[in-house]
Amino acid sequence: MVSGEGPGGEVGGGSAGGSEGSRVEPPGRADERTMLAAFLQFQRDTLALKCAGLAPDQLRQRAVPPSPLSLLGLVRHLADVERGWFRSVLLGEADEPYWPGAAPGEYADFDVEDADPEEAFRLWREECARSRAAVAAADSLETAGGHDGTTFYSLRHILTHMIEEYARHNGHADLLRERIDGRTGE
Repeated sequence: MVSGEGPGGEVGGGSAGGSEGSRVEPPGRADERTMLAAFLQFQRDTLALKCAGLAPDQLRQRAVPPSPLSLLGLVRHLADVERGWFRSVLLGEADEPYWPGAAPGEYADFDVEDADPEEAFRLWREECARSRAAVAAADSLETAGGHDGTTFYSLRHILTHMIEEYARHNGHADLLRERIDGRTGE
């Protein structure tokens, strides 16, 4: 049994924010930064719920052929997306993907046959925590960064993009989860 597994050998789930298997509805009224951060966290927690209670082989399953998508691949992809946008773009850190492909500029996020779910969820949760810290530390939503020296993105843009990124992939996660075990819903 992998550390962090449930009684049935399942891995994953839990919140990107730390609380197991729960989501907090974004506030109906709040300042813009609070609202954007809350909607992003809600999307992160939705992905965690879509993965909750599944065994490693189920997380690796490419359940909607011919697509290479799997729930584990989505978690790995979103760990790199969090790292890329918040650490590389906003904070200016080196752009070093967790799962680089064979050639420069290629990625292996979705190559999950031998992937370790525990590692993927750990890295994803760590990146989510770093992202939350970067958002909290920024002076304003106008704080901007860029990784190529010519294109800069504000924190507002990054948060909005990340909400879109998660929402799109959570739609994929809905379909994958339904094909794996029939579970539907939020």
